[in-house]
Amino acid sequence: MSRAVPRSRKVLALVAGAAALAAPLALAAPASGAETAAGAYTVTPLRFTVQAGGRSCAVDADLYRPAGVDAEHPAPAVLATNGFGGSKNDGSTDAIGKAFAERGYVGLVYSGLGFGKSGCLISLDAPETDGRAAARLVDFLAGALAADDGTRADFVTRDGAGDPRVGMIGGSYGGAVQLATASVDPRVDALVPLITWNDLAYSLAPNAADRDTPGVFKWQWANGFYLMGEGQPLLVPSLDPSRINSLGCLHFVTDACDTVRLLNSGRYPKAATDKMLAYARSVSPVSYVDRITAPTLLVQGQADTLFNLNEARATYDRLRERGVDTRMIWQSWGHSGGQKPGELDLGQGNLESSYVGQRILGWFDRYLRKNTAADTGPAFAWYREGQSGYGTADGVPALSQRLYLSGDGKLVDNRAKVAEGSRRYSNWLVPTSHSESSLAGTIGLPDPRPYDTPGTYLGWTTAPLTAPVDLVGAPKATLKVDSPAAERVQDSGDAADKLVLFAKLYDVAPDGTKTLVNRLVAPVRVPDVTRPFTVELPAVVHRYETGHRLELVIAASDTAYSGNRGVKPVTVASTPDDTGTLELPLVQGTVG
Repeated sequence: MSRAVPRSRKVLALVAGAAALAAPLALAAPASGAETAAGAYTVTPLRFTVQAGGRSCAVDADLYRPAGVDAEHPAPAVLATNGFGGSKNDGSTDAIGKAFAERGYVGLVYSGLGFGKSGCLISLDAPETDGRAAARLVDFLAGALAADDGTRADFVTRDGAGDPRVGMIGGSYGGAVQLATASVDPRVDALVPLITWNDLAYSLAPNAADRDTPGVFKWQWANGFYLMGEGQPLLVPSLDPSRINSLGCLHFVTDACDTVRLLNSGRYPKAATDKMLAYARSVSPVSYVDRITAPTLLVQGQADTLFNLNEARATYDRLRERGVDTRMIWQSWGHSGGQKPGELDLGQGNLESSYVGQRILGWFDRYLRKNTAADTGPAFAWYREGQSGYGTADGVPALSQRLYLSGDGKLVDNRAKVAEGSRRYSNWLVPTSHSESSLAGTIGLPDPRPYDTPGTYLGWTTAPLTAPVDLVGAPKATLKVDSPAAERVQDSGDAADKLVLFAKLYDVAPDGTKTLVNRLVAPVRVPDVTRPFTVELPAVVHRYETGHRLELVIAASDTAYSGNRGVKPVTVASTPDDTGTLELPLVQGTVG
């Protein structure tokens, strides 16, 4: 029998989603008016009609033109669009046009397809739809396309006929569209995607052990987005027929609705899940990143349970493997909050005074203004809470220490210290562990501290640390479990019958208080319980202080995710010659 999520809780989550998703970037609205002390500019509303996804789509935009910029004195351009549920008029989008116009860039800010007053369906930043629409705006910046009122741009720096000097910046939904655009239009000169995804299949139904096996449905986040998208024709009334699909799928493309319905059904037969995975990846950088050549500065948030740091790492690794100039910053804030004093906030105009802002200005200075002396910064940087500034490195730290799961519940630094033994847990038909209420922090509601109910999880704990340890990156756990109940049904042809568990790493203080860093967990749908499997946990940046302990936990359930179908007890056994391991990417200190 599958675990049913109470209807009342689903409704609360969906209502929260509608309120929370309109502005995922932590940017305040700019001051009204077109002139500021930092610089003067004009703002001109424009409308474009473009062909995208087989439809004729209206695109609602604002052109920010700095004073003194004309055909004789051109300037490079910055193109940006909104996060999911927003528009060109929300505080996190028009702030971008303002900020860069004040610094001498031509800004073109637009409402993404299906949002604000732009037409057509929500296509989840599909390259051949959203990417092509953005490419038509690049045509406008090149002077090759007029707006519907006849306005042309003859004041943007060009690298050649029909090739404007243009960069893109934006967060979340407005981050992925940059990668989609660059994959279909090589004229884009620089990208700065913030807090966005690499693989929507991983984002919305992650499987931290095997991305080819359907993952564990992140039902709170996914249904919040779905409600927000389907509600657009009501939230932003429009007579534009291109914004309507059908009564059964009002505002998304049909494949997107089918994906959410399949995930909500709790049943994942192979043909349906293969189609779902193929679709989710077709609208994700994971499927088209090899077509991107534009220099890319990836900025991802440590406090982000929607698009975690692993997403940016996957895009970063693939771009660098292909020789694309790519840098990555792990800032403090993401979709789950986490804004820290001094961190980037475009609404405050603190580009010059924040580390991330300085890096963005340097990136555009180098690739849009062609200043070869501009400092584009190190390959990798990360925000260090409670420490001085950002840490930097030539690459993401490698796994550097291996610990072993002992049969007595200890996490030890030497295989010889492993005690022989086995322990058991079982799931219930309702969730018994809690990591987060996905949308609570976004809308200011309290969220209970993470917890695990005794008997429904197992933990392995280190000895107290004798010196601080700094972890930067994604730990990996290799596990072997025994679950006869899961083994009997795992080959049923429905992936929902496979064993589900959740791996996570706690910081345990000397008084026993546990901290789940940024409330991050690694959901796993075990491909085959008769074989060992490796779990990539979400990357974190965290200092474990002297006297604290690390605890690896595997839990049977989590309130933010779907869970097991039926009761599936799990036993984990250890011997010195055969036990699970935990590998850590440490930049300071060792455990043990």
